[in-house]
Amino acid sequence: MLSKKYKIKTPLLTQKTPVFKTIIFLIILISLIFAFLLDLALGSVDIPVKEVIKILLGQEVEKVTWTHIILKFRLPKALTATLAGAALGVSGLQMQTLFKNPLAGPFVLGISSGASLGVALVVLTASATTPTLLADLGIISDFGLVIAASLGAASVLGMMLVVSRRVQDTMTLLILGLLFGYATSAIVSILLQFSSKERIQSYIMWTFGSFAGVTWKQLVVLIPVILLSLLGAVLQSKSLNALLLGESYARSLGLTVQKSRFSIIASASILAGAITAFCGPIAFLGVAIPHLCRSLFNTSDHRILIPSVTIMGAILALFADLFSQLWVSQMVLPLNAVTALIGTPVVTWVILRRNSQKYFPS
Repeated sequence: MLSKKYKIKTPLLTQKTPVFKTIIFLIILISLIFAFLLDLALGSVDIPVKEVIKILLGQEVEKVTWTHIILKFRLPKALTATLAGAALGVSGLQMQTLFKNPLAGPFVLGISSGASLGVALVVLTASATTPTLLADLGIISDFGLVIAASLGAASVLGMMLVVSRRVQDTMTLLILGLLFGYATSAIVSILLQFSSKERIQSYIMWTFGSFAGVTWKQLVVLIPVILLSLLGAVLQSKSLNALLLGESYARSLGLTVQKSRFSIIASASILAGAITAFCGPIAFLGVAIPHLCRSLFNTSDHRILIPSVTIMGAILALFADLFSQLWVSQMVLPLNAVTALIGTPVVTWVILRRNSQKYFPS
């Protein structure tokens, strides 16, 4: 268990007992259920929550069209938002602990840029290489973009995993990840200069981020990947707690630091890469959510943080999806615009508090 001196000192939350923390956990769990039902109920067509529950239970409702809307469109979107928020939040928590940097996020290793490069190579070069044939084969489709993004993210992940075996210092690894990200972004910028307006528009729409494009067939792949990776993160709780106290201390506890870093990087990269591949690059959630949970539970213990970040991430992603639809009448805002509005105040708060509060032990 972590020593008390390593817990975040939040003046308003210094007297929390285990019972009180359990109550908070139950509250956010109930909030997740509420947010999930609300995301299913509200939209261009409002459906009463009572009717939504009936549809989920397989019962008959007043209008058949409601069942079609919920099961075919809104339920896959809500499930995707839940998975995305949980995955990005946990990935961000892992990165912040590994690098001991409160501003580290799930895309710090260039995973988002790698996925963007994969999509760009397919979308932006299609106009120059038999576009009609590619379209007939379905390569320029939503699923084709998912494959391209997955391959791009996996390529960067592979390079980072190779580098992690040779580099001992985590800050050096962080810098190399940023360099990989800049390099892939540069290639994308070059491709943009030689592409048609239609291809550029398709790519830009993907970069806005969206939970609505994921189908049931894609969820069959996404759900097990995210759940297994989240389970892996839970199993890493003790390793993350040990690394939080410093690599020297972790070694004294018998932890193989290099092996632990490798597994943490793999887990965080898969979580971030899978969501980026299916939903586009979604910013800020991975940075903001861990800080909210640290303050809410007044702890740095990953046995508490990982479950709470999973739930809180899902809640914020669901509300971000909801606000993107309801903010402007008859219009869907870019998801990244909404997550930026959520994440920017949190990141600003972290920067302003950084000098007076110690999030990570030195």
